[in-house]
Amino acid sequence: MAVQTRVKPAKTDSAKAEKHAGLSRDTLIRLYRTMYLSRKLDDREIQLKRQNKIFFQISSAGHEAVTAVMGLLLRPGVDWLYPYYRDRALCLMLGITPLEMLLQSVGAAEDPSSGGRQMPSHWGHAKFNVVSKSSCTGTQFLHAVGAAEATLYYEHHPKALSQAKKAPLGSLAKNAPEEIVYVSGGEGATSEGEFWESLNAACAKKLPLLYLIEDNGYAISVPVEVQTAGGSISKLVQSFPGLHVAECDGTDPIASYAVCQEAVNYCRERRGPALIHAHCTRPYSHSLSDDEKLYKVPEEREQEAHRDPLSKFALFLVREGVLDQKQIEAIEAQVEHEVRQAADTALAAEPPEVASILANVYSPDVDPTASAFEAQAQLHGAPKTMVEMVAATLNDEMSRDERITVFGEDVADASREENLKEVKGKGGVFKATAGLQRKYGSTRVFNTPIAEAAIVGRAIGMAERGLKPVPEIQFFDYIWPAMMQIRDELCVLRWRSNGAFKCPMVIRVAVGGYLTGGAVYHSQSGESIFAHCPGLRVVMPSTALDVAGLLRTAIRCDDPVMFLEHKHLYRQPYNRSEYPGPDFTIPFGKARVVKEGSDVTIVTYGAFVHRAEVAAAQLQREGISAEILDLRSLSPYDWDSIAASVGKTHRVVVAYEDMLSWGYGAEIAARIADELFDQLDAPVKRIAAVDTFCAYQPKLEDVILPQSQNVIDTVKLLLEY
Repeated sequence: MAVQTRVKPAKTDSAKAEKHAGLSRDTLIRLYRTMYLSRKLDDREIQLKRQNKIFFQISSAGHEAVTAVMGLLLRPGVDWLYPYYRDRALCLMLGITPLEMLLQSVGAAEDPSSGGRQMPSHWGHAKFNVVSKSSCTGTQFLHAVGAAEATLYYEHHPKALSQAKKAPLGSLAKNAPEEIVYVSGGEGATSEGEFWESLNAACAKKLPLLYLIEDNGYAISVPVEVQTAGGSISKLVQSFPGLHVAECDGTDPIASYAVCQEAVNYCRERRGPALIHAHCTRPYSHSLSDDEKLYKVPEEREQEAHRDPLSKFALFLVREGVLDQKQIEAIEAQVEHEVRQAADTALAAEPPEVASILANVYSPDVDPTASAFEAQAQLHGAPKTMVEMVAATLNDEMSRDERITVFGEDVADASREENLKEVKGKGGVFKATAGLQRKYGSTRVFNTPIAEAAIVGRAIGMAERGLKPVPEIQFFDYIWPAMMQIRDELCVLRWRSNGAFKCPMVIRVAVGGYLTGGAVYHSQSGESIFAHCPGLRVVMPSTALDVAGLLRTAIRCDDPVMFLEHKHLYRQPYNRSEYPGPDFTIPFGKARVVKEGSDVTIVTYGAFVHRAEVAAAQLQREGISAEILDLRSLSPYDWDSIAASVGKTHRVVVAYEDMLSWGYGAEIAARIADELFDQLDAPVKRIAAVDTFCAYQPKLEDVILPQSQNVIDTVKLLLEY
């Protein structure tokens, strides 16, 4: 709002500049104009929302001062930014235009942040290295850690940067001297575990990462003393080693500038991470879906109004003789005209085409199902187990592509490198990464804290910068802390940014039961949950040869891939293979015909493939011919092979290790019944685990998990139908 004051302007002199934290008159005016522009855009969006011309609004009011200052200090298109939804003034200062912001508000096709897919104030702009933000609270802190790790990685691995530039979206592969990564969030977001996991990693690795915590006293309706023990996040983080911590009045641009400049310099000088605790205010409700009058008393709201950065700064500029009242009013009139014009243009913009909804769910540049990934194996050497094949394939791919980093819990040979002279090294609890750190060094293969969300979140940030991370989740049973990172960030980034950003990676996960003692927490499956996530490829090989071909395809494709490695199969003698060579790949979505047959089709995957083979051998002795399809790839899956086999046998069993109800096989069974009903001579049958948990006692495990005898009994039942 315009400031009505008639304070007599003072004379300016060279001492004034020093008094104003070294900021020139032009810079001070630019700050005010940006702050006012931010507020007027908020006000215009509020008006449009009330007119039902836009569909959501959340404002940056009260945060304009410190974020505009931060925009002065950060370098557009050089530094990397993970701003949150109250950073409008920052984004304006970087160069994002009012029209671009309002195009997002109306959901226009031309919206550069998302093409109409994201809510307003979810900033994203590839030109300025502003990485697309989700609505999740606190997830961005870990992405920023990964991005800062990429900054240091490229400084030591220039070949990786060169390779990243040649990959799809190679324009995002950049590295500049003294670049830093900026991440912001509200004080409420610091209650999320991801915030603390990010601080732990950032301080341990001394990353050039700048945190701006914008504390307006509330997380929607929850006040700071309820949200944060002691009511001060900066006091809580003081003990993190190497972390520069400072507080500032986030409603005062001059005071904020000095504090922010010191923190930025600290990061640019590679002294470690910095955290600024900026005390802001929130003169508007959390969003238009909220009414702060329901929980703030009038006296509190009046006190907050006195701290409004806009009115305070305008008064300051007049008192200091930087501007007089007429000059301020002229700036405000110019801004209001600019906002009106931008709004009129945005309201006339075309919405996205309905046909665009499937664009950028997956990479438009690399199709892992294509024939280009069909390759002949050049078998040589002694037969390898499945786990040995993982290590051999990773070794070849790391040799070929310096962008690849491997990390997780216990994956390194030894974190204390000096110990490698005396010890053999661990290389993973299953030895799947043995020797990789010793060969490629600790910048490419390293251990992480026990923090699954951090493992995946950091990998996302690395991948956004052009690296190709291959993180490991040690056991599938413990993947759940990372679920938000996987479902709401990893899978969605390419789509929500309309193809402006991506995060291809391979998450290797040891999965499954049949361990004789694995019990509840080392036997879980649950692959259907991840197959249900658009944007994520899900693969589950059953042989060593398929591990080599599918893992290489996973690394070379341009999408995030969950690579499920069944623990029971790691060292089985029946699925060994000679090494197929460094260029052997297998397309996703192409099933393997394990055994041809004519009486019944068994569709399966993972550890149950061998059990199906055992059952089929017994059935064959009884004169029953079973065909076995190993899907290998679960998303996408090979529907054409399923349809062809069912068309031949007219009977089908879908067998899978996970629980029967709502399991992966239910989708296959439903589609067969839906599309192939006229080819069936009997109902579709499913074989799966009992709807309970896997027990430690082996006799109970044998009953809970499906066995070969279940296949034999079910096939005979089908043939009698």
